[in-house]
Amino acid sequence: MDAELKKSLQKFATEIRIGTVESIKSRGFGHIGGALSVCDALSVLYGSQMTVDPKNPKMPERDKLVCSKGHAGPAIYATLALKGFYPYDEIKTLNQPGTNFPSHCDCKKTPGIDITTGSLGQGTSLADGIALADKLKGRDCRTFLIVGDGEINEGQCWEAFMFAAAKKLSNLVVLVDNNKKQLDGYVADVLPTGDLGAKMAAFGFETVTVNGNDVEALYDALENTKKGGDKPYAIVMDTVKGAGVKEIEETMGNHSMAVGADKFDEWLSELNEKLAAMA
Repeated sequence: MDAELKKSLQKFATEIRIGTVESIKSRGFGHIGGALSVCDALSVLYGSQMTVDPKNPKMPERDKLVCSKGHAGPAIYATLALKGFYPYDEIKTLNQPGTNFPSHCDCKKTPGIDITTGSLGQGTSLADGIALADKLKGRDCRTFLIVGDGEINEGQCWEAFMFAAAKKLSNLVVLVDNNKKQLDGYVADVLPTGDLGAKMAAFGFETVTVNGNDVEALYDALENTKKGGDKPYAIVMDTVKGAGVKEIEETMGNHSMAVGADKFDEWLSELNEKLAAMA
């Protein structure tokens, strides 16, 4: 990766974080921890990997994103706004009456959302179906699936992973957000997932584990998934829940947070300082 692209993706990730915090601030509460942990992945996906067209969001040959951990919606909304799918200020209506930006991703409401998610585990099967359909139709496009480490407690995920390997869906890339926490606490305390890299490999995926908050590591891993073959791909992203905002990272209960506007402003100031330093 050249230095200019790396800087551009780091900047984009910070802008996504700012949009995520601004949208949640407008509501006063939301799933901020798990949204912030995937911002670097979204930056690399939409900044260097995915073929999408804001003017034609339903283009059949586009690459598709399935965010199975649908409560990361605020980060997706911020990303799509920055890409020009809709005016940026619209994301500040997050989860409010009449909004097109509900708490969980909804493809019938939000341009650029490829599939409705939020019922944990079900996005994995949906991603399989999309990838298989594109493969059968001979389309040169890929499906990217973001799934949470706590979400992988769901048995449906493993059924879907078996199916992906059986059907040789090399156009499917699974990104596991291994941020170590879920709603009730640490994943290791609720229901340990073990070595996710080894498990994904055992289920028939070409697998790599990377620092999921490092755009260069993510870029290299995603570039490797372009080579095709007869296996689906898995990138286990070692992330920090709340990544990018120090106080959120260090808060135990950061799955969903409700704080005052002044606290949101502090976090936005921290992020804007980081962005200014990248200029």
